[in-house]
Amino acid sequence: MGEEPRLPKHNEEEMQENEQPKKGILSCVSSPVSWFKMLAKELHWSFVFGVMVVYGISQGLGGSLARVGTEYYMKDVQKVLPSEAQVYSGITSIPWIIKPLWGLLTDVVPILGVAIADVTVDACVAQNSGTHPSLAADMQSLCALSSSIGSLVGFSISGIFVHLIGPQGVFGLLMIPAGLVLLVGVLVKEPRTSFVEYKQINQNFVNASKAVWKTLKLPDVWRPCLYMYVSFSLSLNISEGMFYWATDSKAGPSFSKELIGYIMAIGSIGSLLGALLYQYGLKDYPFRDLLFWSQILSCLAGMLDLVLVRRWNLKFGLPDILFVVIDASVSQLIGRLKWMPLLVLSAKICPPGIEGTFFALLMSIDNAGLLTASWLGGLLLHVFNVTRTEFDKFWMAILIRNLIRITPLFLLFLVPRADPNSTIFTDEVLDSNEDPGVQEFDDVELVALVKSVDRG
Repeated sequence: MGEEPRLPKHNEEEMQENEQPKKGILSCVSSPVSWFKMLAKELHWSFVFGVMVVYGISQGLGGSLARVGTEYYMKDVQKVLPSEAQVYSGITSIPWIIKPLWGLLTDVVPILGVAIADVTVDACVAQNSGTHPSLAADMQSLCALSSSIGSLVGFSISGIFVHLIGPQGVFGLLMIPAGLVLLVGVLVKEPRTSFVEYKQINQNFVNASKAVWKTLKLPDVWRPCLYMYVSFSLSLNISEGMFYWATDSKAGPSFSKELIGYIMAIGSIGSLLGALLYQYGLKDYPFRDLLFWSQILSCLAGMLDLVLVRRWNLKFGLPDILFVVIDASVSQLIGRLKWMPLLVLSAKICPPGIEGTFFALLMSIDNAGLLTASWLGGLLLHVFNVTRTEFDKFWMAILIRNLIRITPLFLLFLVPRADPNSTIFTDEVLDSNEDPGVQEFDDVELVALVKSVDRG
């Protein structure tokens, strides 16, 4: 944690350049620029551009607009209970859970006679993590920084747009990020192989599914997957209850739409700081150590919600707006510190050849955990009778949520205590995954990739 911020050095010329100290504002500008240049050189500029559009504009800016718009749409237009809004918000994440099916289809089904190996930026991230293992943390940092900056901008303007054009109008604005994602699909550089053997599609699909299943059964893979799912599931989400309390409760602060957006924007600054802290200070620390401390801090940060709802902050002389800003920033920072090592670990356990499909599977496991957390949070709000106007027992729901957050600590043994810069898979592990049955399909790109996993 006390290390000096540094950028990855990949060749002798860059080392000589970095030996020249740069101070002050020039260093603050030149370091990120050099980092972006390095990534563009190592990975291709279209990949960096794709990450910035997909994570920054689509998921970051678009996701923040959609979140605030959806919350006000549920509360003011549909007039549902907080517990119901919690369940509905979970349902909207279901498409993220079926990503492995989409990954398999795009790997094995030709489109106009062309099999596109990896059509998503997520898949490119995983594939580049396999071909550039030393850059896995840098690529996840690029994704996190893009997402955090996009969220900062999006939340800053979300409340204003909801106030001016309403939630439905905000939904209309989301066509812009969607259009930019289509542009990424045209520009991103990826390997393509032409073939017209449609009769082999079924066999290719079976072979790819077998390869994924064989990999998933490896202890070095299923153990971290189990931890990720349980960890996210037990981080119960009661954000809808907090939103209703902050805007509708007579005992609450009654924040306006604009203020809600600004508070979430400041929270995104915490997420951005978390990504920077990980990139320049924590990315070389073992996964298990980072997850242990981030889980502890997550439990403690959750207590800030309890202080706010019980109105203890006013007794300490802290106004609501100041305390909520602190709460949002700290929670987002810790959440990012917990998320980053899990993303890097996910990229690390993707075996060579099926990185795209397998990374999609891992992300679907994480999203399944988030879905479970949202539904369990909705159940918790229902049990304590938290409604649009009734919040007397809301503090008990917050307390129970915070206590449950401790439980993932007992499963940390499932996470490898490994150097984030080393490879997770050994030659023995890859050799144990051998399947001679796929050798007869050498003319199909995907099968050739699967063979590379089997033979190590």
